[in-house]
This record gives sequence, structure tokens and C-alpha cells, in this order.
Amino acid sequence: MQLTGIGLYTFHEAARLTKIPLRDIRRWLDGYSYRDKTHAPVMVGPLWETELATDSLDGVSFHDLLEVRFVHAFRKHGVSLQAIRLASQRARELFETDYPFTSRQFRTDGRTIFASAMKETGETELLDLVKQQYAFRKIIEPSLYSGIEFDEDQLAARWYPARRSKAVVLDPAIAFGKPIVTAGAVRTSILHDAVAVEGDKNFVAKLYDVPVSAVDAAIAFEESLAAA
Repeated sequence: MQLTGIGLYTFHEAARLTKIPLRDIRRWLDGYSYRDKTHAPVMVGPLWETELATDSLDGVSFHDLLEVRFVHAFRKHGVSLQAIRLASQRARELFETDYPFTSRQFRTDGRTIFASAMKETGETELLDLVKQQYAFRKIIEPSLYSGIEFDEDQLAARWYPARRSKAVVLDPAIAFGKPIVTAGAVRTSILHDAVAVEGDKNFVAKLYDVPVSAVDAAIAFEESLAAA
């Protein structure tokens, strides 16, 4: 597989960027095991095969990164992994994409898909949540879709992780998808570390040929990751 243009993140980076516990991301994307009532080991596979799995790389791609945010949101609302797995499989077939949750089509058709999956898994107490369009959208909007820009195929193309700001972006076509400032395309970590060393954000702005506001945005973003 060509590794450029898809984004490359370690699991630790994915956890920091999404603010989702590392153990949960590992569980969803690596699979896990447990012992049943007879104490026999039972293996549960990953929710989906990551984009890097065929290259035996221990990490995730840009689309994997965004997709786990949706899994996390549904888990917080009590939806089982079994229902999420089933909904993901059906949506992949329906939308003809490996990453259906971050497809723009999911905003309109996801409710029906999840209602069907939850009915099949017996999660009837949660059916009212997904049957109501307003309630369903409370799960996926605005925090999940906010900041995502889509390409002509209605798939996520880039993500602006800071709310109500486009100063920082994750674009899989630039810097392997690592966070960069929009004005100048310099990695936020580089600008943050440069200010820590130089002690002068104006000097750093001139050094990397970016606006001072971009340096401020990089510092704020990196500090938000450290505080998570």
C-alpha cells in the first residue's frame, strides 16, 4: 500500500488527538479476548480492519482516527459494540465505503441502519434514541461532524479539531496527517517546541514564515492535548 496521503498515527497519538482512552482504541481496532461462563477463552475480532493492517503497521490512518470518534460517541450513549459492529458492516455495504460513519451519507441514513442493528441485537431500550432523528443527531452532531470537510465522494478529507476555529488542521495529504497550522502548513508540535526553546513567539513566527496568530494557535492546541 502507498502510505502517503492516508495519514499515519501511532495508537498513542490517536488517543491524544481524539481524547479517547488508549485501551478502548486498542480494544476496538485490535480485538480482545475474554472467558465465557465455562472459562473457555473467546476471541473477539476488531470492529474493522484498519487501513494499515495489511502493512503490519501498529497504527491507524486518518479515516480510522475519525471513525473511532463515532464509536466512542455511541458507546457513551450505551450502544453495544455488537450493535456498532453490525451497523458498521451494513453501512459499509450500503455506502460502498470502508469508513461509513464519517461518510456524509451517514448523517441522513445512519439512524435507520442503527435502529435495525439494535433491534437485531435486542437493545430495544435504546431504540427510541435512534428512532428519533433529533435524538440521534444529538449523538453525532455537532461535535463529531463539526470541523470535518468532505471530498467529492462525500468522504472525510480533512479535520479541524479545534471548535469554531480553522487555525489547526489534520490533512492526510500533508505531513502524514499530523496537526499543522493552516497558515503555513507547519506542524503544531514544531512551533510549540520552537517557542519553548527560543522563548519568543515573534521570532519563531519569522523563522517558520507563519503569522504570530498561527504560533498562538499551535501553542494552544498542543497545550490542549497535554491537558487531556
